[in-house]
Amino acid sequence: MDKTFDPKQIETRWYQTWEENGWFSPDLKAPGEPYCIMIPPPNVTGSLHMGHAFQDTIMDGLTRYHRMKGNKTLWQPGTDHAGIATQMVVERLLEAEGKTRHDLGREKFIERVWKWKKESGGTITRQLRRMGASLDWEHERFTMDEGLSEAVKEVFVRLYEEGLIYRGKRLVNWDPVLHTAVSDLEVLSQEENGHLWHMRYPLSNGTGQLVVATTRPETMLGDCAVAVSPGDERYAHLIGEFVELPLTGRRIPIIADEHVDPEFGTGCVKITPAHDFNDYEVWRRHRDESAIAEQPHGGLINIFSVDAAIRANAEDDQGLIPEKYVGMDRYAARKAIIADLEARDLLEKIEDHKLMVPRGDRSNAVIEPFLTDQWYVKIEPLAKPAIEAVETGRIRFVPDNWKNTYFEWMRNIQDWCISRQIWWGHRIPAWYDEAGNVYVGRTEEEVRSQHDLAADYPLRQDEDVLDTWFSSALWPFSTLGWPEQTERLETFYPTSVLVTGFDIIFFWVARMIMMGLKFMDDVPFHEVYVHGLVRDAEGQKMSKSKGNVLDPIDVIDGIDLESLVAKRTSGMMQPHLAKKIEKQTRKNFPDGIPAYGTDALRFTFASQASTGRDIVLSLQRIEGYRNFCNKLWNASRYVLMNTEDQDCSPSNALSVADKWILSRLQHTAAEVADAIEGYRFDHAAQAIYDFTWNEYCDWYLELTKPVLNSETSSSEQKQAARHTLITVLEALLRITHPIMPFVTEEIWQAVKPLAGVHGDTIMLQPFPQADDTLRDPLAEEEMHWVMDFIQGIRRIKGEMNIAPGKPVPVLLENASDQDQVRLTANQHYLDFLAKTESVRILEDGEAAPEAAMALVGDMKLLIPLADLIDKEAELKRLEKELGKMQSEVERAEKKLANPGFTDKAPEAVVQKEREKLEAARSALANLAEQAERIRNL
Repeated sequence: MDKTFDPKQIETRWYQTWEENGWFSPDLKAPGEPYCIMIPPPNVTGSLHMGHAFQDTIMDGLTRYHRMKGNKTLWQPGTDHAGIATQMVVERLLEAEGKTRHDLGREKFIERVWKWKKESGGTITRQLRRMGASLDWEHERFTMDEGLSEAVKEVFVRLYEEGLIYRGKRLVNWDPVLHTAVSDLEVLSQEENGHLWHMRYPLSNGTGQLVVATTRPETMLGDCAVAVSPGDERYAHLIGEFVELPLTGRRIPIIADEHVDPEFGTGCVKITPAHDFNDYEVWRRHRDESAIAEQPHGGLINIFSVDAAIRANAEDDQGLIPEKYVGMDRYAARKAIIADLEARDLLEKIEDHKLMVPRGDRSNAVIEPFLTDQWYVKIEPLAKPAIEAVETGRIRFVPDNWKNTYFEWMRNIQDWCISRQIWWGHRIPAWYDEAGNVYVGRTEEEVRSQHDLAADYPLRQDEDVLDTWFSSALWPFSTLGWPEQTERLETFYPTSVLVTGFDIIFFWVARMIMMGLKFMDDVPFHEVYVHGLVRDAEGQKMSKSKGNVLDPIDVIDGIDLESLVAKRTSGMMQPHLAKKIEKQTRKNFPDGIPAYGTDALRFTFASQASTGRDIVLSLQRIEGYRNFCNKLWNASRYVLMNTEDQDCSPSNALSVADKWILSRLQHTAAEVADAIEGYRFDHAAQAIYDFTWNEYCDWYLELTKPVLNSETSSSEQKQAARHTLITVLEALLRITHPIMPFVTEEIWQAVKPLAGVHGDTIMLQPFPQADDTLRDPLAEEEMHWVMDFIQGIRRIKGEMNIAPGKPVPVLLENASDQDQVRLTANQHYLDFLAKTESVRILEDGEAAPEAAMALVGDMKLLIPLADLIDKEAELKRLEKELGKMQSEVERAEKKLANPGFTDKAPEAVVQKEREKLEAARSALANLAEQAERIRNL
């Protein structure tokens, strides 16, 4: 092994070895229960971010653990075609060439997208390899590949034939830039400054007017009613009356509905069902009332074009929309309508008002509720069994509270709009004839055959494609070969666990459950592990605009400051934002980001992966776990130097230290296994860290030195120590491998011949099982006595400023018979590690000299100080330290007393300052106590 651990030197080499040998792919003929995880398919346009890296660490840890446990283990890889996102990427490339997709036409444009996918769509899969993800790449899938496309068509046709897919005119989220319906997930609502316009609607009976408050005056052209609260006494006498809708010449009724909040605005709400989701529901409840039903189009009046401009009147509109506004953009129409209302004295006032504005996450355009013909899935029949599957425990959420979020959505679920007005995606398998009749089938040939349509009978296929979530909903079984009944499908469905973020419980998790139960007659997975967000060191959500995003590959490989600045500011359209992010980057990363390696990043994620909580990530934490990798590397070099070309075979001459570390290994193996099984990777990481650093490295390796380096030790004792060193290290590497695959593989290759282990790779070795016969409570108790003894002496030396290597005399008071036996048996450890000059048990009645004391159980451990320290010099040193610490306490107290700091600084920063103050106060008290002890000598 090299002298220093260099992740770059080993990571790529080992990953290529694993993948080329096919070790990630399960042998379907092998024994063992199947274990399967489906990767949440990342967008083909995407690149790895910290959320992916965290999630993938958990999935890979589970996969590697179960592979080592002997399961037939599959981690299914693949990517999502990401309809809108991918189409936008390619359209921007065309725009740079001065073209649009319409210049190419649909067929040529789709060819262009496939070409882009082949050349540039593999970024995230390459990055997954860098993370050490042991995915079955031989069976990688893509939601637009041939097999999955067949599954999509099959599901669509079957649902349609059962009446569960239909075409209807309803409101959707409409992106007026992309010209397509978008899902709720693709809509980002954010608070913005706006206005509340108070408009006067004259009563038809001439007795007055109603004042209606709205944030969108332009939509008044499509009003079908004015609604008031049923319990609002101000307007009770007007229910059933009519108002004249300004600027339109139409008369609309006044209705009562529970939707209206009498405290908002004037308590009168305009109802525009074609342009507001809540208004649409009000309209549905009242649409059969004659005053609404007799209106043009039954009161459901769409005033916008696909561009969110005022549309022209159609033949059957009877001049509904005033010609003056036709063709105006919605915001231009707003200005014109407000001006006309003012001119007619129908505008009472305008108030500043904050409101939530929905914007498309791709285009940033304000999303418009839009009435249009779309394809829908009738969801209630699919939702009912999906709810029961969680209620009865067939699917378990971890943490359990996320099932409540699931139930809340599923019990209030609406029919699912599955059509999108773009070109890239699964085209809807429906055809129309010139009379408008619709025919659904897997292919046009099937449609013609089933309906006896001649080959020259004109048919045109639906232009729309399916929502990306439609194909993603089939992921757990379509990736395994369905609708064919493949061996992989039979082996791995239902899958074992889904690892996902909480944000797609509605959009993906629930739909997979519904589709799995419908088409496989079984749940798609037995458990859903819901993880938290990855936040920055201050607890803030990571975002490009904040300049706090960490790229996992930068953390793994390192990046210099200038490259980091250039990367973070590239593509920033707003110069002031780019300047702000550059400033933050230079402040927070003055030296760039060092190379930490994959294992350190993975262990950092695991150490914080408590169920359901967000991850607070800092470079300092990652650096700490890089040091842990170095610790393991250096410990392994020590073991190899002391075991290579030596007899490491088993020996019966085990020391108490040998028995102790073997016993602790059994505890650790069991603890880590239980933690991983329970999705507590934080507990697993802590157990590995504590055993490796605090027990194996800091204690056991040191305890072997007086054995291996002493001429008084027998060959059998040395053999036992060497065997224990190598045996425990080899097992520890296997325990650690699921979380830190690279460093463990590299070390294991050097260790395995000495440990008598055979195999090509650690990843196919068995995960260590606790051996109860090696648990030794007596050895553990005795070693705790030895460690307490050594730590007591070290603590006294530290407190009294005695050099660690200076031998000291030790006196024992209240030593029991058992203490005396342990002292005799372990004197060599005490002499070597505590640097004892002598150890003597005080006689009964013998007075103890002035000494520093530590307790080991009931036994007092005394170190006489008279001849060990220079009293005056030590007091002088302590006075200086007391002064420095007092200054630190005063500084922190002053800072925390300043409201300018405590009120404005982030809470995490203030909390750190409080912790510094407490630590300084504690240190001050300890120094004062120590000075008092010295004065009393």
